[in-house]
Amino acid sequence: MSTAVPQLREILVSEESNLAKRFRALFSLKHLGAQGDKEAIEAIAAGFSTDSALLKHELAYCLGQTKNEHAIQFLEQVLRKEDEDPMVRHESAEALGAVGLTQSLPVLEKYLSDPSEYVRQTCELAIDRIKWENSEKAKSEELQQSAYASIDPAPPLPGSGPANIKKLQDELNDQSLSLFHRYRAMFRLRDIGTHEAIDALASGFADPSALFRHEIAFVFGQMSDPHSIKALIEVAGNEKEASMVRHEAIEAIGGIASNEVEEVLKRFVNDPERVVRESAIVALDMVEFERSGEFEYAIVPDSAAAATA
Repeated sequence: MSTAVPQLREILVSEESNLAKRFRALFSLKHLGAQGDKEAIEAIAAGFSTDSALLKHELAYCLGQTKNEHAIQFLEQVLRKEDEDPMVRHESAEALGAVGLTQSLPVLEKYLSDPSEYVRQTCELAIDRIKWENSEKAKSEELQQSAYASIDPAPPLPGSGPANIKKLQDELNDQSLSLFHRYRAMFRLRDIGTHEAIDALASGFADPSALFRHEIAFVFGQMSDPHSIKALIEVAGNEKEASMVRHEAIEAIGGIASNEVEEVLKRFVNDPERVVRESAIVALDMVEFERSGEFEYAIVPDSAAAATA
């Protein structure tokens, strides 16, 4: 176990700690968990005691990104907790898909008929992702080398040469295709990364599924391209939009290096929706980090104790 884990855990679980610092501690623990540190994974799971749905959903995401079997037990506990916020349960199901082990299939199949659309659709995606990852197809497909290190809800569609963006956009929005295939088109467009690809992705904000719309915003956050900011601001400012989608759009705005970003985010720090308010706080911290020139957003373990201040 890293000697920093107890300090980082203390920051993460403390309701008195600044929310932005709790997020930084979380990302440090995720890094350690991805290296196989089980105590770091347990420290992340301890954070589920918080009453912040935003933080809990990020805990689940980070557990999935460790791709460590030790995380499965904690993720399944959250998914089974039917009175938990659907956004948190959805992220736990997605994280099980990211870990990618077939032992998670029974619990995911159980919630394919869950009352929450977020949870139902995510379980469907996670099942398809696990089946794909453990198939011969996964070994033979030629995928474009991605610039992103994340473990995504679906792999991009195959292809390494010039792409037909119009065709990918059609597949992205084709309701007759499986959600998994449409997500694959989404991540292929992300990896292409041109302005034309961004415009194609933005068309997904018209989708009837809030889960789908939130993933478009997440992808824009990964890309951090100013070309997407107009669409993100429109989504974030739409009070009729699902809070899960708005929060993701706000965090995506926070990752874009643009002069207008800070003023945009400040508009949301007093939003009626808690998850939106908290996302604005975290996003403003991301903006401050970008300006600071710091090398690593996560807390450097040696300075973890100082971060509790």
